[in-house]
Amino acid sequence: MVSELDMADLERAAEWIASGGLVISTGAGVSRESGIPTFREAGEGFWQKYSPEQLATVEGFLSDPALVWNWYAWRRRMVRQCEPNPGHYALAELERVLPSTVTVTQNVDGLHQRAGSAHVLELHGSIERVRCFDFCSMYENWQDESETVAEPPRCAKCEAYLRPDIVWFGEQLPERELDEAFRAAERCRVMLVVGTSGLVQPAASLPWVARRCGARVVEVNPQPSEISQS
Repeated sequence: MVSELDMADLERAAEWIASGGLVISTGAGVSRESGIPTFREAGEGFWQKYSPEQLATVEGFLSDPALVWNWYAWRRRMVRQCEPNPGHYALAELERVLPSTVTVTQNVDGLHQRAGSAHVLELHGSIERVRCFDFCSMYENWQDESETVAEPPRCAKCEAYLRPDIVWFGEQLPERELDEAFRAAERCRVMLVVGTSGLVQPAASLPWVARRCGARVVEVNPQPSEISQS
């Protein structure tokens, strides 16, 4: 049951959001109800014996390209078996009602788009895309669901290996998406933060930027976060 104080807070937040100028910032928590584990939680069964450094770094890929490719193929199959949850659909409905809404997500699962959100900035990439390891500008959505491969497929343009279009540890976030996200944070009147701890930079800076520029910040999390303390 929602308390009177909570209801008053909800009504106030709804009034702010209804005024428009909304940016939504989401993290892993928004997809938890869909059954998608975080990166570290996903290391189960066969994959428990491998470290994040082996599976999600450039060095790990260079050391064993097939291992890394097969890990992401496994994760891709797992994500494709999941469905958007009511939270994804509610955020998509906000965009339908307020068409200028921008969703900035740290998630790579594509569930926002599958729920109907159209303007989504993926700061950490997408499990559904691959790109050339040698940055020859080749990107594509990937449909192959092969169980395992002896080596990753190669780029049609330059013959380098393809790799998941995911931001690995030690890599820079995609410049265009990051610039758009910070511009949106600077311009918004309300930022709705959902399912993120506020610890992962630079995404964690977005609510601070929005607040500094005069926006209201509404947080939806089961527990207080770094954002709550600011």
